[in-house]
Amino acid sequence: MSAIAREAGALLMQYFHQGLTIEYKGDADLVTAADRASETMIRERIRAQFPSHDVMGEEQGLKDSGSDYRWYVDPLDGTTNFAHGYPVFCVSMALERRSHGKEERIAAVVFDPTRDEIFTAEKGKGAQLNGKEIHVSKAAQLKECLVATGFPSHKRHKNPNIHFYHQITLRTHGVRRAGSAALDLCNVACGRFDGFWEFNLNPWDTAAGVLIVEEAGGRVTRYDGSPFELNSRETLATNGLVHDALLHEFKAIFDGRVEDVPDPKAYQR
Repeated sequence: MSAIAREAGALLMQYFHQGLTIEYKGDADLVTAADRASETMIRERIRAQFPSHDVMGEEQGLKDSGSDYRWYVDPLDGTTNFAHGYPVFCVSMALERRSHGKEERIAAVVFDPTRDEIFTAEKGKGAQLNGKEIHVSKAAQLKECLVATGFPSHKRHKNPNIHFYHQITLRTHGVRRAGSAALDLCNVACGRFDGFWEFNLNPWDTAAGVLIVEEAGGRVTRYDGSPFELNSRETLATNGLVHDALLHEFKAIFDGRVEDVPDPKAYQR
């Protein structure tokens, strides 16, 4: 998996350095030739080595043959960053196995080609960054935490996350919005972030990063604390120590117990 991810990352960097033509799909969903080429290459490598496995990818979807193995592939997570020349993007891959009617992700790789950082995890065997074991942070109070979030590239007016951003900003050391959910999850796993949340992520966005967080000792749930699933559309990942505190804040926001946003006219005066 690491070899495939590295090859895909090298391909992305060739496009990144030479410039590219941005295409628009939908309102502002940037799709590039690099995105498509990366997924095509990944699928070819998987098909050559594991011909019976199914693959779900962002660009080409899923052709379900009923295999007990399924790959979740995001060939370029952070497409908007990539298209604008902002070097925060990655290749994300996870492998799921179905056994006795139960589906379980068993391996994950996220490769950041701009920093040459490769995050890996295998079920029950921990998580690594460039081959060295990683663990979540030990921050135990929200006010000490640096957390991350993300916003959709389109239909932002239908997404309530700006309210969460505002409230969590007031209660933590800071909130970052880097533009790659897979890398945000990996940064929770290695302790750079203490938590991360985002609405409406797709399975290929979270499959690898969630396993890496869990194998690094973190916790991932929905916003009400119920178990995370790939189709949950709610992702809250933390070091575990501040998880309940963030769940408490989320409940307050959903219940409407929020602080007002400062009035710009009053500020101007």
